Amino acid sequence: MSADAAIEERRMFGTRAFLDDGRILVGARPGGVLLVRVDDENGAALLTQPGVSRAVMGARTMSAGWLDVVPEVLGDDTALMFWLDVARESTGSAVADSESE
Repeated sequence: MSADAAIEERRMFGTRAFLDDGRILVGARPGGVLLVRVDDENGAALLTQPGVSRAVMGARTMSAGWLDVVPEVLGDDTALMFWLDVARESTGSAVADSESE
């Protein structure tokens, strides 16, 4: 994800969320945890990766479409970009970007 003027930063759910066209992509949660929004099908598959769990917001455990990724698996730019790309693909943002080029 590049520095895109269409990306909006907003405080939501006790996190700093980053949205594309009003859809949450990711959020920066306390302790360096990355909140990642994906479709439920991709989320179910991604939950098998080390350091990934369903997000918990308050007393509620979210669906497989809301993932928490621990900072230990975000150790470099390549790892972070993987999760940003997953979020963009799941929201359709990557498709919209490629169609506009």
